[in-house]
Formats: sequence, C-alpha cells, structure tokens
Amino acid sequence: MSKATIVWTKIDEAPALATYSLLPIVQKFTDKVGVNVEERDISLAGRIISTMGEFLTEEQRIRDDLAYLGELVEQPEANIIKLPNISASVPQLKEAIAELQSKGYAVPDYPEEPKNEEEARIKELYSKCLGSAVNPVLREGNSDRRAADAVKKFAQKNPHRLKPFAEDCKAKVAYMTDGDFYENEQSVIIEKATKLSIELNGKVLKELTDVDDGEVISASFMSSKKLAQLIDSTIDEAKEKNLLWSIHLKATMMKVSDPIMFGIAVKEFYKDVFEKYATEFAEIGVNPDLGMGDLEKKLAKLPEDKANAIRKDIEAVYEKRPNIAMVDSDNGITNLHFSNNIIIDASMPPVIREGGKMWNKDGETQETLAVIPDRSYALMYDEILEDAKENGQFDVTTMGHVSNVGLMAKKAEEYGSHSTTFKVLETGLMEVKDENGTVLMSHKVEEGDIWRLYRAKDIAIKDWIRLAHERGSLTGDPIVFWLDSFRAHDVNMIKKVMQYLPAHLAEKNIEYHIMAPKQAMRFTLKRTRRGLNTISVTGNVLRDYLTDLFPILELGTSAKMMSIVPLLAGGGLFETGAGGSAPKHVDQFLKESHLRWDSLGEFLALAESLRMIGNKTNDAQIKILTEAIDKANEAYLENNKAPGRKVGQPDNKASHYYWAMYLAKALAEQTDDKELAESFKSVAKELADFEDKIIEELLAVEGNKADIGGYYRPDDEKVSKAMRPSETLNKIIDNI
Repeated sequence: MSKATIVWTKIDEAPALATYSLLPIVQKFTDKVGVNVEERDISLAGRIISTMGEFLTEEQRIRDDLAYLGELVEQPEANIIKLPNISASVPQLKEAIAELQSKGYAVPDYPEEPKNEEEARIKELYSKCLGSAVNPVLREGNSDRRAADAVKKFAQKNPHRLKPFAEDCKAKVAYMTDGDFYENEQSVIIEKATKLSIELNGKVLKELTDVDDGEVISASFMSSKKLAQLIDSTIDEAKEKNLLWSIHLKATMMKVSDPIMFGIAVKEFYKDVFEKYATEFAEIGVNPDLGMGDLEKKLAKLPEDKANAIRKDIEAVYEKRPNIAMVDSDNGITNLHFSNNIIIDASMPPVIREGGKMWNKDGETQETLAVIPDRSYALMYDEILEDAKENGQFDVTTMGHVSNVGLMAKKAEEYGSHSTTFKVLETGLMEVKDENGTVLMSHKVEEGDIWRLYRAKDIAIKDWIRLAHERGSLTGDPIVFWLDSFRAHDVNMIKKVMQYLPAHLAEKNIEYHIMAPKQAMRFTLKRTRRGLNTISVTGNVLRDYLTDLFPILELGTSAKMMSIVPLLAGGGLFETGAGGSAPKHVDQFLKESHLRWDSLGEFLALAESLRMIGNKTNDAQIKILTEAIDKANEAYLENNKAPGRKVGQPDNKASHYYWAMYLAKALAEQTDDKELAESFKSVAKELADFEDKIIEELLAVEGNKADIGGYYRPDDEKVSKAMRPSETLNKIIDNI
C-alpha cells in the first residue's frame, strides 16, 4: 500500500469555499488506496500571518506553508494540487490586513509611503504577499496546459454562445508605436556565471548574485510620457468614434509595473480633476496607481463640502469623456476603479466573445477601443480581433483546440512583478553591469519611466523545449514557438531553440514553427477555424494570456483546462485550471448560499496527480482509482452536473455530490480489485438511493445569507457548516 502524499493548497475566495465540501470527499476516497491528502495554507491571509509572525502571539502564529512547499517542489516526491490563489493587489492586501486586525491579529498597517526605516522594513515584508507571490515559488517546472478530450468534446456538443460581430464593427486594439517595452528591449546571454548590478546614474539599485551559465538576461523600459500620450489620443479617438474606452493590464501579477501604468491612465482620464485638486490630493495621500475607488475612500478625510465638490467634478469628467468600460455598471465600478480589476487575460477574451464589445454605464454592450500599451502582447490581441471582424465569430462546435507549453520554471520571465522592476526616480542612465564592471545593457531614462530586468535560466529553457517536443510527439500537432525576431529577448530565445531542439528532432521529427506573436496568432487561427489543433509554445506572460483566451472561446471558461507542471526535480504540480479565484462567486454565495464555482478543474487535477503516483509506484489500486475518477469526470460532463448560475439550482455542493456518486459507482463496478469494489457497493447504492433527499437538503439553504465569519480568513466551522448542509450526504461520506 502506497504512502504517497498529495498536498492540497488552502487558498482564497470561491475555490477555497468549494474545498470545504470537496476535500472531505477526496480524502475518504484516496485513503482507501493508501494515499494521504493534506492541506497546506498559502492563502493571502495565511501568507500575511506567517510572514508577520513577530507581531503576533504564539497561539496566532502559523507555519510558513509557502516556504515548505518551496522546498518540497525541489524533491522528486513532490505532488501538489494547487488551486487558484489571489494575486494580491495593494487594495486587497490592505483589506486582508484590516480583517485580520479586526480578528485580534496585531499585524501592522501597510505603509504605502514609508516614513522611516521600520516602515520600509514592514513594506518589504508585505511585498512577499503581493502580486504573484505564490506562483514563482511553486512553479519549479514548465507548464503543460490543455483541455482533456472529454472536456473539449462536451464543449463542442454543448456550445456556449459567442456573439456575432457587426459588419461595420469599429472595435479596435490600440497600443504604443514607440517608447514601449517592445521597442527598448536589450538582451544578453551570459556565457559564464557571474554577479550583476543594476545601477541608476552609478547608484546600485539591486545586485544579482545567482546568475548562471547560459542564462538569458534582458532589460527594457517604457516611457511614461509616451504612455500618457497614448492614453490621451485613445480617449479622444473613442469619443470621436463613439467607442467604449477601456484599458487592459495585469496589475495583480505585474505588481510593480502595471499599477504604475494603470495610475498614468487614471491621471490622464481624470486629468482635469487631478490638476484642479493637486494640493488636496497630496494632503490626503491620493495614489492614482490604486484607482478611483481608493480616491473615493480618501475623500472622507476632507470636509464634506470639498469632497462633494470633487465628486461633482468627477461626474463632469464623464460628460466630456467617452463612455468607459464598466466592471460593475449597477454599482458604478469602472475600468479605472481598482487596479486589481484590471486583468487582461480575463478582460480581453470577453471582448472577442461579445463581438468586440464590453459593458457600458447603462448596462449595455458597446463596441470597444481596447488599450493595451505594450506591443509585446497587444499585437496578438489585435490580430484575433481583426480576424474575427473579417471572418466572423468562431464556431465552438467545430473549432480546433489550442494547448500551451509555457516557460515558467526558475521564475522565468517574471516581467514587472519582482524586485528588478523599478519606477525611475531620476532622469539619467540605467545600466546593468557584470562583476567586472562591464556594462551589458544600458538605457537613457526619464523620471517616472518604468524599467525592468527579466531572466530565463538555461535549465528552464532547455526543459521547456524538451516538453514542447514531447507534446508535439505525443499528439502529432505542430508546435509553434511564439518568438519575435524583432525583440532582443526573443532573438536570444530563438538561439536557444536552435541550440537544443535539433537533438530532439533527430530522435523524432515533428512539425515546428518559429513565429512572432502576430503571425503565430494568424497561423493558429487559420488552423482553429479548420478544426485543427495547435500547440502554442510561449514565454511566461503569453502562457498566462493564451491559456485564458483560447479556453474562454473554446470551452466558455479557462477553469476547465488541465494545468500540469512536470517539476524539474521529478515531482508534479497540478493546477486546477486558470480563471482566478472568482470573487463574484463569493459575493453571490454570501448573499444567497449559492456557489457557482465549478470544481471540474479540481477533479481533473486529482486524476493527473494520482496518475503520476500510479505510474511511479505501479500501485494497482491507485491506478484503479485514477481510472474511476476519469469515468466520474466523463459522467459529470455527460450528465451536465456543473453548478447552476442561479439560486435555487443545484450548485457547487451538489456537483460534488454527483461526482462522488459517479466515482463510487465506477469503483463498485470495476472488476480488477474485488475487495475495493465490494467496499464501495453500499456507498454507491446509498448515494444513488438518497439522491432526492440529498438534493433537497442542499437546496434548502439556498436563498439565505451565508455567515462564514470573514472574507480573507473565514471561520472554518462556519464555512464547513455552510458548504456541507446535507446531513444525509455527510453521513454517507464520513462512514466510508
């Protein structure tokens, strides 16, 4: 009997709520085949508590599970099921801190602008909790994201609706034509391990001591002035053409660079207000990088008459400016309200899905001018939008599948999200020097510009190329490296592909292409429209963007994608699809006790996690359970047991019940292990016989408010009660 352990991550929001219902079921089934499933806390609140332990009582302190998992992924036995966590923005971090403080945790406030060394230290500690803090630690391997065959077939048989494009559709993508990261990029391949320093006008900003042989080091900057010009010109264009204005960034993952870009957009859109009230805004600490929602909160610091005057002037802006895209039109939440609402991989696919439209203040869809400043990514979105305008909407019933092999091991290409990204504080020269003082890269920059250095280690690149070839070999589909010969970084990545790919081709020849993102998108879309599958092989950011874009078009959601990370050390990380942590789902649950989060990603991840253990150990019972989960997943899809969107319909809790019933049935009916079959016969029968009663008990709580004792740090007992309301189901599961 195997002693293998699977780590199930405790995270945030909707998937965290779902875990309270699903994990007890999973643990009972896996325990039967000798596999332990344990939970480790990497939620935002958990990371805050473990990071700020010096301010807490002994009873309040918790272990640093993220650090533990960071060590585990470097072990061959690592097996982690990672659910989507919050990539925390500053507003989210501050909300979580406030909630913890209200619960008696004496963690300090987040100092936006430190006034002394202690506040600077506290801010540095909190930086470990911001943005994509989890992923770089856990992703010690490259990404294999694809849809399971059963999922793809189900989507084709049960297509979601894509809205048609108007014949004269004016929707467009706008981007910088100069001064962006794309234009200013420089790159070097490090021949011999060295140390690097990043300097501004001779002052050292950062030292890098772990630069390896063969590592690709790149740097670039974006002109803040040129970005402001783009924002201004697109606002005017949107007004003139009656287009909805929107900006698309990722201020959650790109936690340093993109909030600055967002802040520039806020200042330009509301330019009259920021100029008129510059003195007042300075007094109350208005930071445009945090959005208009933060500004509104800080207006409470002013006398009521002054605050109302400012609110009136803000409203006047909307009369002069074009309509702005809305996140929540019912509550007046705009595209510029909070930086954490700006998530390009979630906001651009709906533009395609809705026929080039987003929602306006009147709750209606309107053709959109989508601003994506950096051409590194804008050009591919421009290509798919123009393709859809020219060739019509995609046919979900016939379109091919676009999977992805993504470079991300060893924190590869963590653009704009880490300590080597800077807002330039003085005009002058940014330089990257090696340990001998040799200047490897340099940029003339101006105060306010955004400068960043990013890296890709040779071991990670080599494994990425290997994995791409492996996927192409297994599927017979062409692999396409999305690399641009006009980008300095990509030029060096192409050199790496041509260095390492031929050896794999000599073993098995496959079709491969190297194309810039715009051309790669065009090639892929032609195949997609013909029903042909294509494997996109991309760097880290495009990995993130494409694994939302195509699944949302193909499947209706990116949460149904399998995300497998073969770890460099030999273990596996199994992510439960993309799609974020679904805060809107939580809002609905709190109001109505209805959770519409779909746990299909968790079901798929569990199967792959067990499959790895079974292949390594050759354990017959684990293989039987894996096959049973595959059958349960197929039955779940075929019988359409995904959660309903509306209160009164079976929700996430019910979907777990049906999955458990299908799984028990598959185990009871298999003939390879009679003892295992016998142990699940009564379980399968009870789950089937009591269907009506169980569903009745699950639905009985719907329509009522759910009390879970907190948003970021809910009360375990209260959530468990809310997510396991069927005594009949609980009794059957607990007695397995």
